[in-house]
Amino acid sequence: MFFHIRLERNLQLHPRFFGPQLRDKLVEKLIHDVEGTCSGRHGFVVAVTGVDTIGKGLIRDGTGYVTFPIHYQCVVFRPFKGEILEGVVTLVNKMGFFAEAGPVQIFVSNHVSLLKFVCSSSFSLNNLESLQLIPDDMSFQSGDVPCYETSDSSVRIQKDSEVRLKIVGTRVDATEIFCIGTIKDDFLGLIGDPTAGA
Repeated sequence: MFFHIRLERNLQLHPRFFGPQLRDKLVEKLIHDVEGTCSGRHGFVVAVTGVDTIGKGLIRDGTGYVTFPIHYQCVVFRPFKGEILEGVVTLVNKMGFFAEAGPVQIFVSNHVSLLKFVCSSSFSLNNLESLQLIPDDMSFQSGDVPCYETSDSSVRIQKDSEVRLKIVGTRVDATEIFCIGTIKDDFLGLIGDPTAGA
């Protein structure tokens, strides 16, 4: 889910950038340093939308650098348990597949025993012993293009397929967010086939 929030950051700037374009240099450095990063508390910073205030600089002893406190607004992306996302499959193997939905990578597992191990390491998941995350009628097919395919070959999930999935668990670290998803529910699964255009 996307949120528009206000954050604060201290930026250091070299004295060679001081002059009439000081504010522009600070904003440029802020965008370069912040966009695309992830904090466990707020999520992935998608874009800086505005700078509210730039405080007075404090000269750092011995270096000449100046530290400026900056209050800014930004759009952040933070996935939550139960959220439905659309993503692109990036890797398929016999354990499951990985999909990317914007900056977050989601793993959809084919093996419940793997999920029991993952759940024991601080994932917020419940009752996964009875939960399979890929439908029963889909099986892994190895070959030139590894994929998950239904028994009648009507649905095929492979690299670059577009899928709709539901997040069933998240783990938040200081600088990264990990997710586990499922396609075993109504209206989830394949939504775009990469071979359809060929």
